[in-house]
Amino acid sequence: MRRTQVFTKTNKTVPADETTLNAKLLIQAGYVYKQMAGVYAFLPFGKRVLDKIVQIIREEMNAIGGNELSMTALQPAEPWKASGRWSEEAMDVWFKTDLASGSTLGLAPTHEEPITQMMTRYIASYKDLPAYPYQFQIKFRNELRAKSGLMRGREFLMKDLYSFCRDREAHDEFYAQITEAYHRIYGRLGLGDITFKTFASGGSFAKYSHEFQTLSPVGEDVIYVHRAKRLAVNKEVYNDQTLNDLGVTADELEEATAVEVGNIFTLGTRFSEAEGLYFTDEKGERQPVFMGSYGIGPSRVMGLLAEHFADEKGLVWPESVAPFKVNLTPIDEDSMALAEDLYAELEANGIEVLFDDRRGVRAGEKFADSDLMGLPYRIVVSKRLIEQNKFELVHRASGQVELIDRQTIINKLK
Repeated sequence: MRRTQVFTKTNKTVPADETTLNAKLLIQAGYVYKQMAGVYAFLPFGKRVLDKIVQIIREEMNAIGGNELSMTALQPAEPWKASGRWSEEAMDVWFKTDLASGSTLGLAPTHEEPITQMMTRYIASYKDLPAYPYQFQIKFRNELRAKSGLMRGREFLMKDLYSFCRDREAHDEFYAQITEAYHRIYGRLGLGDITFKTFASGGSFAKYSHEFQTLSPVGEDVIYVHRAKRLAVNKEVYNDQTLNDLGVTADELEEATAVEVGNIFTLGTRFSEAEGLYFTDEKGERQPVFMGSYGIGPSRVMGLLAEHFADEKGLVWPESVAPFKVNLTPIDEDSMALAEDLYAELEANGIEVLFDDRRGVRAGEKFADSDLMGLPYRIVVSKRLIEQNKFELVHRASGQVELIDRQTIINKLK
């Protein structure tokens, strides 16, 4: 992609009320636009990052049998009344609106009720089970506090998968599969070593639920980590009983702050019974479907990646989610023709490249923009380097600089 074909620009200023590093950098680098507190638009480069995060999650969900669909954000009251979660007392994050006809609709903060109601159309027999539908859907939550940039929004993207199984045993088998899938996702995102399956309150559904918590100094949650066993305990359930259940002692655990980047819940039969989702087993007996719920917020993950991998110069994207692999930067008019030729060759070799083809922009400004945007590599083309038949390859994360020839660059980046 050519830089001159993109309408966005880098910024030296950010909204005065923006305090978090992730939002500041993403706004300055031209990845997002702040509409209001807790609501961000994803600009072309930001959309590319978000799409790559989504694709990693999608691949892992498909690998364990997930079926992707897309549900509606607008929700009628009936399925939520059936579960007891329509009132603000039961769920205090609702956004609701009245139709001209007088009825009230809600903007979905989650989708347990509507997907359970929908599945009554498709599940009738044990032969219809299991089923693992999932979606990437915009959620709306009327958060009291939305001051953590992309990590706590009022409008945000969520992957939610729901499992429909015949019994607890089948559910537990899938629960183990999706736990491993989540670990693979965070590994591919570059967060695997600092993300822990964390025991948390199961609420009214189960004794425990599980969160995936990534260690971070800006995290809102306090957890207790057992690094050797790759598990953690949320402070809300940190007590002797939990430690005994897990077979660990307090002196083996390390207190840390963390950001929740995913969660998995055993729902049991609460929603299936409320919404009338039953199946007929081999004996002809009617049974409620056993359910689970599994969430990851791609936009929250993007905010955490921006926060975690940043340095004093700007963003530092992992290669797996970077909008482009390389920033091609000619720094004088004499190098533009060769840069055009190299740009064509890089694209022909399947290398994602952002070509900074802006004319009349100083080299220092181009370098500063490149560092701020955080692409993994920068190729510098200049008259001086042309005379040496070399290009300068700069590694964004390490700062390492290599002077190498054209074919070596292609081979290294392929």
